[in-house]
Amino acid sequence: MENLLENGLIMVSIILVVNIVYVSLFTIRMILTLKGQRYTAAAVSTVEVVIYVVGLGLVLDNLDQIQNLIAYAIGYGIGVITGMKIEDKLALGYITVNVISSSPDLEFTKKLRDKGYGVTSWSAYGMDGDRLAMQILTPRKYELKLYQSIKEIDPKAFIIAYEPKTIHGGFWVKQVKRERLKKREAQE
Repeated sequence: MENLLENGLIMVSIILVVNIVYVSLFTIRMILTLKGQRYTAAAVSTVEVVIYVVGLGLVLDNLDQIQNLIAYAIGYGIGVITGMKIEDKLALGYITVNVISSSPDLEFTKKLRDKGYGVTSWSAYGMDGDRLAMQILTPRKYELKLYQSIKEIDPKAFIIAYEPKTIHGGFWVKQVKRERLKKREAQE
């Protein structure tokens, strides 16, 4: 193993990969922490810190080699991007989408409900007249499909999305809605 570490290119590669993995895990752990998944975050952090110590040790043991420090820095940047892409794929949690349509037609609400989304709607009044306001809660993995559905129904709809911190009560039954959304996804 020591012979491998003496080879400059291999050392740079190891440091780069170690830091990409470390920072990716760091990013995922932070997101899990923000989502309240403390035990999973703690497990990830255990692995993360071992990888961090190994990577940092390799750099500190070889500070006379500037390419190792550069590999560490580049690995950090790539790790941030990689961690974000992994989180996008995991799509943890839920998203709340507020929609304002210039058409006060309640058929909009029905079409979204038929696709499996939980929708609360009400009449609103905007600068140019009556509007239909809706609030939709959905798992994040269906977020882009929801936007697509909204734009198909009303291309001019005003959309604002955010992640709710707390969800309590209401009619939105996760299992029923997920099953309807999964069936819709399979049909499309």
